[in-house]
Amino acid sequence: MSAHERRGALLALACYMSWGFFPIYFRLLAPVPTIDILANRMVWSLGLVLLILAIRRDWSWIGPALSSRESMLTFGGAALLLTANWFTYIWAVNAGYVIESSLGYFVNPLVSVLLAVFFLHERPRAGQWIANVNATAAELCETNSNAQLPWIAMGMALTLGFYGLLKKRARLNALHGL
Repeated sequence: MSAHERRGALLALACYMSWGFFPIYFRLLAPVPTIDILANRMVWSLGLVLLILAIRRDWSWIGPALSSRESMLTFGGAALLLTANWFTYIWAVNAGYVIESSLGYFVNPLVSVLLAVFFLHERPRAGQWIANVNATAAELCETNSNAQLPWIAMGMALTLGFYGLLKKRARLNALHGL
């Protein structure tokens, strides 16, 4: 494994570990209303993104990005979808639906693949189809074992999937998309 690959693997591990601790963090905030937690997350994220953009002096993309009605609708739609996703996630964790919220993020790649196939006309390879069929089977088993539709998981997977689709259509990098 090259140094670059090792660094990527370590960063991925750190990312997944931090995401794994989010439910614990949000449970500690359970007495705080979900909307307040979400508002704080949005404000602090905006501040951090603006700070990073200022340090990098990376402002040239804003004018073209805000110049058309279509891009503004795309950004607005993406922002609403991400807000709905995070609201649902925070509420679900604090209401005791940690497993179902985790299932939503597990199912999200399946939704993203389907959206890419239908809207972006991408063609997954055979191995990717096999992985998606296996994950779909796992989702169906989980749904069957609970004897009810996982509405929270479905809502989270759909909002995050369509958010990703809109961001891809907007052609923004990860930082600019925030």
